[in-house]
Amino acid sequence: MILISKYITPKGFQGITLYPFVILRDSNLKSDRVLVNHERIHLKQQLELLVLPFYIWYVVEFLIRFIKHRDWHLAYRSISFEREAYTNEKDLNYLELRSWFSFLKYL
Repeated sequence: MILISKYITPKGFQGITLYPFVILRDSNLKSDRVLVNHERIHLKQQLELLVLPFYIWYVVEFLIRFIKHRDWHLAYRSISFEREAYTNEKDLNYLELRSWFSFLKYL
């Protein structure tokens, strides 16, 4: 389900996924198929990790990457979940072919 809220979406981001919702900053973004696909990849990741462990893993991996890179943006882009989503966001058929736990390839 897609929701619209500029208050929930962090500044500088167009969307965020909080299972089972994809929250977009602006209603015009609903037509951005690449962005929506990126967020749908996160929905799949969250579902296969039973939601709460996804968020714990996400934060821990971000902290490890931040310590390594000392750069917030680089740490964020280096998280395995983000790497999978950014790499495959333009492939609108990716989720149909995606294997379970595919994010592990991006560790």
